[in-house]
Amino acid sequence: MGKILKKMDKPLFFVTLILCIIGLVMVFSASSISAVLQYKVSTYHFFKKQLIAMVGGFIVGIFFLLRFPISKYKYLSSLMMLGITVALAGLFFYGTLTNSVYSWYNLGLFSLQPSEFAKTVIIIYLACYFGKNINCERRFFFLRPVIACAVVAGLIFLQPDLGTAAIIGLSVFMIFMAVPFSKKDKDVKIFKIIGTIGIVAVAGVMLFGGELLNKEQASRLTYRAPCSRYKDKTGYQVCNGMIAMNNGGLFGVGLGNSTQKYLYLPEAHTDFIFPIVVEELGSVASVGIILLYVYMLYRILKIAKNAKDLTGSLIAYGTFTVILLHLIVNFGGILALIPLTGVPIPLMSYGGSVTLNTLIMIFLTLRVSVERESKSKQIKEELS
Repeated sequence: MGKILKKMDKPLFFVTLILCIIGLVMVFSASSISAVLQYKVSTYHFFKKQLIAMVGGFIVGIFFLLRFPISKYKYLSSLMMLGITVALAGLFFYGTLTNSVYSWYNLGLFSLQPSEFAKTVIIIYLACYFGKNINCERRFFFLRPVIACAVVAGLIFLQPDLGTAAIIGLSVFMIFMAVPFSKKDKDVKIFKIIGTIGIVAVAGVMLFGGELLNKEQASRLTYRAPCSRYKDKTGYQVCNGMIAMNNGGLFGVGLGNSTQKYLYLPEAHTDFIFPIVVEELGSVASVGIILLYVYMLYRILKIAKNAKDLTGSLIAYGTFTVILLHLIVNFGGILALIPLTGVPIPLMSYGGSVTLNTLIMIFLTLRVSVERESKSKQIKEELS
């Protein structure tokens, strides 16, 4: 085990650990008031659950994912894809309705959100499929995984969870674009053009509205000038988030001293945690946290570029894509630049499923770095 830990990308591991610690502190600060006043539970309720998710993620990552060879996933990827599809379909019969969506299974001690783990399953499935079939000469061989991923995204859209469905759809497209197909394959070129048009069309619906969306989703498309609709559902939360960020100034009002978390900002510990971060720690510290995420993404992208094979490269690139999209969609929503979709910040927002899944993706990427170092060492020994 010690040899594996020495070979992994240590900067990525430590920046992940730092963000987890900051996230724990901010979850406690943002949730302590609402835990007592709104949920009638202990001040430490959400902090404890977040801590359990993070500790569980590190235990699974260090003692299993870092030791499990990437090549073995090719035997599991199709089964994992089938399992997550069944789990998502089952939500319509056994899921718990929360915030107008059927996204969770209530398992007693905790709730499970399959759509979060669908992101990792899709990354592994696509990476294994294209890693194995990249030289396939059969026409439209790439459609099988794309259709399977479309079914998963569609099930999530129907929950309805527009934000997660959009992230999965964009992730699939970006991974597809990263696959080094033969330049002679005209079918791939046509499909890329169709995919680009589809994304532009979806973006148009999100930005300008559409009759295909249900009432809950359509309400989120009214997002511009939120403070002009302060008393309306479409402006109240975003406007209070902006008030929180304005209160923070350069250096903040002090850790634990936020006023907006006193039930002015609904669910301040989840997807709107960053305004509390800005209010309490200030803009300077908040920029520092954003830079930590930028550095994390840089390390992940570097691992993707230097991976020993295509499968490992796509796993790392998929992780990069999902985390990047989470940050863009969350920050864009709280700043009223794009519609609000309820997408959390990885490792910062409260949420057991999203936290555990993010750590799984990162440790999968760390395993890719371990295998790269092992191969480099082997090559050096052969040359010496």
